[in-house]
Amino acid sequence: MGPFLVNVADLVHKPAARRRERLSGKLPGLRVGVAEVPADERLDVVATLEWVTDGLLASGTISAPWRAECTRCLGPAQGRIDFEYRELFERVPRDGESYRLGHDSIDMEPLVREQVLLELPLVPLCTADCQGLCPTCGADRNQARCGCDPADPDPRWAALEGFLAEQPPDVPLG
Repeated sequence: MGPFLVNVADLVHKPAARRRERLSGKLPGLRVGVAEVPADERLDVVATLEWVTDGLLASGTISAPWRAECTRCLGPAQGRIDFEYRELFERVPRDGESYRLGHDSIDMEPLVREQVLLELPLVPLCTADCQGLCPTCGADRNQARCGCDPADPDPRWAALEGFLAEQPPDVPLG
């Protein structure tokens, strides 16, 4: 029996029956790009389970730690995702719209897995103001100034600079 399997026999076919659950467990393989939930870390789930006309409604919060490589400076990045969900469990689940309701239990693992993967950062940063690496020498700008001249223009933009120089100063560019 997994950490996200919940017995709901007391709620099934009882209109407006409701119960709150706290679940915690590990789920390996939660990774999107460079961001992942470490396999040895626990995910915390708070669920309010309520019988509704169509099945069992699960709503609540999920919280999980994440770690990654910063996409600007390549240093370690980490944080925590905390978010809300609201999903339906049905006897005959609709593909992509609801989850499977068993005879007297629900397995919340597919819901937790899917929701966490959607919330992991696609562009993880070590800090919001990370300066990244110098494109010239590769130095970490968060550690120290590298001495490279920031005014050196990228030659790939030279054609655009010529175009902008020809524009009258009173013409808006947007």
